[in-house]
Amino acid sequence: MKNPLYLIAVTGLLFIAAGANAQMITGVWQGRINRQKVEIKIIQKGDSLTGTSYYYQSPGNYRRYSIKGYFDGINNEAVWWDDQLLEEKTGRMNIGSPGNDALLSRADFNCPGAGIMKLDGNAALKEKEDKLKGEVHLDKTDSPVFSDEWDFVIENYTVGANDPFVIDSVNMIAYQPAPVQETKPERTVIPVKEEPTPKPVAVAEDKKPITPLKPLTIEEKFAQRQKIPMMEIPVSGDSIELNFYDNAEIDGDSITLFLNEKLIFQHVYLTDKAFTVKIPVGDLQHSNELVMVAENLGSIPPNTSFMVANVGGNRYEARLVSTEGSSAMIRFVKNDVTDRLPDKK
Repeated sequence: MKNPLYLIAVTGLLFIAAGANAQMITGVWQGRINRQKVEIKIIQKGDSLTGTSYYYQSPGNYRRYSIKGYFDGINNEAVWWDDQLLEEKTGRMNIGSPGNDALLSRADFNCPGAGIMKLDGNAALKEKEDKLKGEVHLDKTDSPVFSDEWDFVIENYTVGANDPFVIDSVNMIAYQPAPVQETKPERTVIPVKEEPTPKPVAVAEDKKPITPLKPLTIEEKFAQRQKIPMMEIPVSGDSIELNFYDNAEIDGDSITLFLNEKLIFQHVYLTDKAFTVKIPVGDLQHSNELVMVAENLGSIPPNTSFMVANVGGNRYEARLVSTEGSSAMIRFVKNDVTDRLPDKK
């Protein structure tokens, strides 16, 4: 007979695991994004999210993407985007093409009642985050429509499958696109008179060297990524003082700063100590854009920094987030009254 204390301890652990499972974002989510039927499998690793998304009309008509993203624990917000198209399947009675556009979704994670979890927000085109495409309404479920490599991680997440090594290993498998099966038309076999088989002639293969893709320069990253406005700060006084810190755990984030499309600082490594930038107000235009471009995503994506701006005796704070598809932008606008003052002679 088991020791009663042992049974109480095991029961308590089961209740704790069940409670943790009930409120975690890792799992299967079903509903609609931009009025399309969707099933999302989300797996959390630290602050980052990975998994897969299915836009479908039926189990035989769907598009499957791998997803990337992050979870903002402060605001209880999940952000993810369709990263790579892995599989496309069209049914015989195809009446549409779900998942034509890769999307970026932002949703609040909320638990309105016992056992009920929801993700509600908005979705935009992945490459044009400022243009909304529709709403996001998802409910957590235990009954997935589709089966894939992430099922093992979701089912065993609270008993060891949340290990980053396990998640990274499954990610490598899941990121392999499904093989395309070619269907060959049936042909009538016509007997042919056998001829003597010629001896094979050795032919040297013309092997061309594979040229690796050239990584993007920081200027190309600045030009290609979507610039997301984060804050507008009125400018007064003689100078602006900006202090940049790593927003959360120090994980190797580094950034480049552009002011009015000109690179002013590069390879800025974010730590718990401030990196200080001073900008004379006299060098600024009426409206100015300071853009933070992520050089990397650190070990815990995305690249996040905490900025403190001291302007004209006022203090402003902003949490800046940059990804592989977007850069954070702060706008500085001079006071119109100051601009109209006559020059002192």
